[in-house]
Amino acid sequence: MEMTYEERLRFMHQLCQAQTRADAPSEAQAVAAFAHGDVEESVHYLASFLTFKAIQTADRHPADELQNDFDMLGVYQCFGLMVYAFLFMPLTQEGHQPDYDRAQITIGKTLFDGLAPEMLAEIIESGFHKFRLIAEAESEHWQEYRENLDKVTISYMIATTDDDSPHSADEVLPLFGQLLSQLCEAFTAD
Repeated sequence: MEMTYEERLRFMHQLCQAQTRADAPSEAQAVAAFAHGDVEESVHYLASFLTFKAIQTADRHPADELQNDFDMLGVYQCFGLMVYAFLFMPLTQEGHQPDYDRAQITIGKTLFDGLAPEMLAEIIESGFHKFRLIAEAESEHWQEYRENLDKVTISYMIATTDDDSPHSADEVLPLFGQLLSQLCEAFTAD
């Protein structure tokens, strides 16, 4: 059975959620959640999940950076918003419109749970500023970066939801870490 893009997103959401939950849902609960899941909530969750995995894979330490390199948290926020944008883009062909205001708040609250509202607001603002800079950049470097992140995001979706994928999700995940590292280096060099 061929799945639509929206179904793949909801399915991937359920699979990724099952990886992170100690109390994994039963098969019946997972099927019900898949059938009735909100696609925008799925995209928010997936953008946060993939950013968190990228941070882990890149061996980054947000708790240390909170003290020593606060601006790096804005880079993580930017990365999460970029992943959201690439996951959401195909949905616009089906009439859905991205809500970047809601997405950046949801991603920020998920990634930086427990921070004071003022700090969270600063991270969200910094991340959105970086996101806009990259989205509007016309240099070959940033165009290539956007293309690579888009390809890795779609590759991960295929690896997660398609049994015939040439790669496994575990093989694709480290690429998110590499792309996050590149982004961190770009903003460290500035």
